[in-house]
This record gives sequence, structure tokens and C-alpha cells, in this order.
Amino acid sequence: MRPWSRELFLNSQLYRSRERLRIYSDAPRKGDDMGCLGIHLALTGDEANKLKSQLNDDARRDYLLEELEDKYFSEEQDFLAESDKAWDGIHRALTDGRFTYDNGEYPLSHVVMGGEIVYHQSDYIMVLKSPKEVKDVANAIRDITEDNFKARYRKIDQALCEWPLSEEDCDYSWHWFQEVRNVFERAAQANRYVLFTASQ
Repeated sequence: MRPWSRELFLNSQLYRSRERLRIYSDAPRKGDDMGCLGIHLALTGDEANKLKSQLNDDARRDYLLEELEDKYFSEEQDFLAESDKAWDGIHRALTDGRFTYDNGEYPLSHVVMGGEIVYHQSDYIMVLKSPKEVKDVANAIRDITEDNFKARYRKIDQALCEWPLSEEDCDYSWHWFQEVRNVFERAAQANRYVLFTASQ
């Protein structure tokens, strides 16, 4: 099977199907074409503290967009993982099939949505995982196999999702999960935080 790329995804039936739908849940709502792209950044302690010490949500968003993302996309790509729009399915597969900030069992709940919520407006998700949580997550997901991940995905209740679950989506979610797993492993080794973000 060809590995997923953004170009392949944009041309897929799955993408066109998802773009006709919105995800409604207790967590923030998915947006349209260029929104809801997930990123995991493995932050240093100084960066995490600076993020949390910003005066308000607007300042935190500006710090993310103007400093952190610029730095990591250009200089620290080993400590960045994109998950395209797969983060929703990844979170559901690794938890109990629902999509909230606090569902599922620790530490799998903290791969995507679990952790310290550091932004509280509806246009962004920002959830920070501490170095201890990062180590716990890395240990928990290190040995998840493709078969195990896909078995978890296939247990998601379609009634909980507003997009069509499918084998194509399962493959897509598995592909991006591996990217996320790699950055947790590197972050754990470097004693870093992990920030998950997605625009809405």
C-alpha cells in the first residue's frame, strides 16, 4: 500500500466525504478545508513555561504561530509530528471511541486530547503534556502494532462519529499515528513536553 501523503489524501474520497461533514462532540468542533490539521511539538521546558506564562489566550496563540511553529518547521523537525486530520480517529481508537478532553484511560488518553488545556477559545485546541506524561505515553504506545491499532479503530462506534469509518480511514489513521509515536519517543528521550495543537 502506498504511504499516505497530504496530496494523496486531498484527492481521496475520504477527504471529500469528511469535508461535507462537521464533527460534533463535547470537544471543540472540527472546521473546514484548511482547519483542524493536527501538530505535536516537543517543547523544551523554557518554551512550555513561556507558553503557559503568556497573558491570555490570544498571546498564547500568537506565540504558537509566530515563534514555535516557525522554529519547529524550519529548525527542529525531529521534534515535530503532523497528524493531518487523523488525530480525531487516533484519539478515538486509543481511548473508548468518544472525543473529549478527558475520556479514556491514562496514558493512552494523553496521546492527543489528554493533558493540561492551555487555550480556551473555540478556534484552537492546545493541550500540553508534561515530561512525565510524555514518558508514560511513549512507553504505552511503543509496542502498539498495526494489527492492534486497527483492531482498536474497528471498535469505534459509528454512531459516535460524524464521518464514515472505513478501512481507508483506518489505514490513514495508522499512518499518521506512527508519526505521532516517533515524536513522543524523541521527546521522552530528551525530557521534553509535548504540545498538541489543531486549528478549528
